[in-house]
Amino acid sequence: MTQQDERRVGSADRPRSEHPMATYHVLLGSTLLLLVLGVAMVLSASTVESYRVFGSAYTLWSRQVLFAVVGLAAMVVASRLPVVFYRRIAYPALMVALVALVLVLIIGHEVAGQRNWIDIGGPFRFQPSEFAKLALVLWASDLLARKQPLLDQWKHLLVPLMPVSLTIIGLVLLEGDFGTALILVPMVAAMLWVNGAPFRLFFGGGIVLLAGVAVLSYAQAYRLKRFSAWLDPSADPLNSGWQLLRGQNAMSGGGWFGVGLGASREKWDWLPEAHTDFIYAVVGEELGILGSLIVLGLFTAIGIAGLRLARTTVDPFVRSASAAVVAWILTQALLNMGAVLGLIPITGVPLPLVSYGGSSLIPTLVALGMLMAFARAEAGRPAPHPLKGK
Repeated sequence: MTQQDERRVGSADRPRSEHPMATYHVLLGSTLLLLVLGVAMVLSASTVESYRVFGSAYTLWSRQVLFAVVGLAAMVVASRLPVVFYRRIAYPALMVALVALVLVLIIGHEVAGQRNWIDIGGPFRFQPSEFAKLALVLWASDLLARKQPLLDQWKHLLVPLMPVSLTIIGLVLLEGDFGTALILVPMVAAMLWVNGAPFRLFFGGGIVLLAGVAVLSYAQAYRLKRFSAWLDPSADPLNSGWQLLRGQNAMSGGGWFGVGLGASREKWDWLPEAHTDFIYAVVGEELGILGSLIVLGLFTAIGIAGLRLARTTVDPFVRSASAAVVAWILTQALLNMGAVLGLIPITGVPLPLVSYGGSSLIPTLVALGMLMAFARAEAGRPAPHPLKGK
């Protein structure tokens, strides 16, 4: 009996949710639905800003369509690559990321107090910190996979993983990108967790993280203002509290089913960053609570599928990379949605797959394509014969 026949026999009587390709299909379906929704919401949320800045209501949307097409093509390619390819490019990707992070400090373009963009010609810019997320996932996962027999020793578990990770986080913080730094930390923690790091390490790290967040928040006036606005946005409703109050007004104005796609009132120069950081508020206004919950459900589906990969695989590289990508996407989504809902201070991170911007969209699609490649590889492993062991 061939391996293909064994897979057919082993999966013939399984429920659909336990089919070898179920994880792949959940990842693919959820990603495509969020991408289509994102393109539609960018069209709706960006028209006013696009017309005001460029004289055309469709300039920003047409760019987003281009980003989506490029990212979708990259995702398809990534989903067809073997696992060994990702391990081979891990160290080169890390080197490129480090060079780009240093380069942006020298020649970077500053936007809203953050020097984290490199102009690449015309209206397009590259954000190295977004690529650094993917590079860190690849390098750290390969490192931990190579050191599997030694990970019960602290020095092998943490070195060189922590020094390199802290270097990347430090460079991102020097750019002023506090939100991306907050995403990188859970990514590293997720990889440590699935590789058996003890709980006391996370307890101590959590205390250090909270202290670091407090220090960094007080170090910059605009961060402190964001924190104050989160505690009491009505104290300064026309300045620091304006964005949060308008976002909450949009969410509450949508009701259960929304005011209709394209019918948002807040996007008419009332809600700042309606097509980027606060696009979830426009989703809530136009599609209502139901639409907001669907978006949350799609991110949950991606998280469950990724964690299933990490839990069931026997490949340590796949386990670490899957956990890190899940931590990346879910942390970023929760930071964005939590800020819009007023549950946490505004951090200025886009909603994955939904917000405008190619620097975030394309690496995210590549990372999800990589998870799809992992799911295909796992489905290709021979299933145990149902009669064996009886």
